[in-house]
Amino acid sequence: MFVPTFFRRLTSLRFLFVICAITLFWSGSACNRSKETAQVKAPHAASDGPGITQNPHPHQTGNAAAGRDVFRFETFGNEGFWTDAARLPKGMMDAQFTPKQALEAGLQVDIEAVDPAMRKIMEAELKTDMSPQNAPALNDPKNTIALVNANAVVGVVPKDANGDGKLDIMSGDKVGIACTICHTITDKSVFDLPGGGSIGRRVDGPAALTLNVGKLLAMAANSRAFYPNLQQTFVGVTIGRAPSGLGPDSTEAEVDAYLSNPAYYPVGTFDETQDGNGNPVKNTPLFRQDLAAPYGTAGEFSKLDDISNGSYTTNLDPTTLLTPEGRQFLEMKAGPAGKQMAGEYEKILKETGVTGYPFVKAEMTGKVGDPASIVGRRVDNQKLLDMSAYLDALQAPPGAQVNAETAARGRELFRTNCTQCHNVDQSKFVPPMLVEMKTIWPGYLPIPVGKRGDSKLSTILNSPGIFDDKMIVVDASDRGEKRGNALPLLLDLARTNIFLHDGSVSSLDSLLDPSRGENAPHPFYLADAARRAEMVEFLRSLDTGSSVERRQASVSPQAPRSGFSLRLFFPAVAAGLIWIKLKKRRDAR
Repeated sequence: MFVPTFFRRLTSLRFLFVICAITLFWSGSACNRSKETAQVKAPHAASDGPGITQNPHPHQTGNAAAGRDVFRFETFGNEGFWTDAARLPKGMMDAQFTPKQALEAGLQVDIEAVDPAMRKIMEAELKTDMSPQNAPALNDPKNTIALVNANAVVGVVPKDANGDGKLDIMSGDKVGIACTICHTITDKSVFDLPGGGSIGRRVDGPAALTLNVGKLLAMAANSRAFYPNLQQTFVGVTIGRAPSGLGPDSTEAEVDAYLSNPAYYPVGTFDETQDGNGNPVKNTPLFRQDLAAPYGTAGEFSKLDDISNGSYTTNLDPTTLLTPEGRQFLEMKAGPAGKQMAGEYEKILKETGVTGYPFVKAEMTGKVGDPASIVGRRVDNQKLLDMSAYLDALQAPPGAQVNAETAARGRELFRTNCTQCHNVDQSKFVPPMLVEMKTIWPGYLPIPVGKRGDSKLSTILNSPGIFDDKMIVVDASDRGEKRGNALPLLLDLARTNIFLHDGSVSSLDSLLDPSRGENAPHPFYLADAARRAEMVEFLRSLDTGSSVERRQASVSPQAPRSGFSLRLFFPAVAAGLIWIKLKKRRDAR
């Protein structure tokens, strides 16, 4: 065998030194992978966050115990809209909507509100294949009505409209919608349908990420009543996920087809802006709201009670937009398009026999367009403050049990790649800054698409794609802020199945994967899959009550890396064997 002159001239000691040095270099490189600089768009110096630790606009609070009932059951009169305008109960009855179908649509059932006899039947049938033959009660639409009457379907609230002291939506009582329909789940102690709803005790605060809002809205007997929240067409232009928008002459079937298409109205999202754009956004958590300001995807509200009031006075009863103040608001925000929308909506309600609106019970107050009273109305302020106290006090779910060592490496990656915007410690206030659109989305190339009725507000702009659709008309310019995204709570991430406000990313790994492209929204990446896995492990572990360091005793760490590890042992042995073999050949010569 040929042995190079280089090796023949080495003494045994020098040769062993070189081999061991090469071995240690190779092995050391493998061991030090966790120290590599992550390949991201803009690495930065390690820190624990941008240093903004206080809410510049703290909100008032009331009684948290009273606020729980406000959050769970208060409708402020919107049952008039949902029962008499949209006619959701009639649609449920016409569709023969069963408890099984309710679970498939992502609704949650509060088992503590279910009659004991019915509970026993349901628990037995849930152990079957839930076919009509083996689960007759779960396939009986009458039992859906019974569950609603019992106030067991989370967020679907029966109201004693006829004053007889009983709740029966088949006998004249009405159904309203509470915040909990999108912001409460259950503990799944009785049943959990993968990709659907669950049955158990209420867990207020976590987002309902499997709720098919579009499908439920389509079931309403007059889904055209949701017109301001649907994708429309103005002077031949439509903005949203669908290739064409709806109009005042669109039929009920056409509206239902739009709402029922998950490509246009994705599961886990809700279109909560009356702007004529098809922009359903991800349902957000409503726990620890003392940490979360500003509120809304676009940061349009600085105070929690203001966004709550906006939801009740417009979103859960859009007929307020046809009041003089509502029309003023639409024209202020969207100019001629807002005026057109009001006229078309009035036509739809007249054609479908809707009268007696607006339905929400609110006091005329404030200035139109102000975040505190966007349509010149405010519901019971004390109840809003009570609910704020409850939402502040709701604790975030615990982080996932993770490998401590892996998560610790992910934490260090986070500190050098993410803390210009986000805090490491999630018990700290979320930085209240808005991230400008061009920063959060390098592909943002907006063009003017309309005129405001109020020149003080930001220009109406649209960019190709869907990421800015929520912010074309709705943004923080009402309160003098720029257009951009508010930072989210980095909590409950182990359960989350959709990411970014438009729900366009399906996992944490995908969010951090550079294959999404340098011009995609939130293009902050880790090119190495192993590094991404470490970051994901850290993010899944986050909660407000612990950090990676404090959790190490409760997780299963990897074997400690110390001394001369097995990773070094085998290369060293191989090097030694090579040296012995070469030495024998040299000595033989």
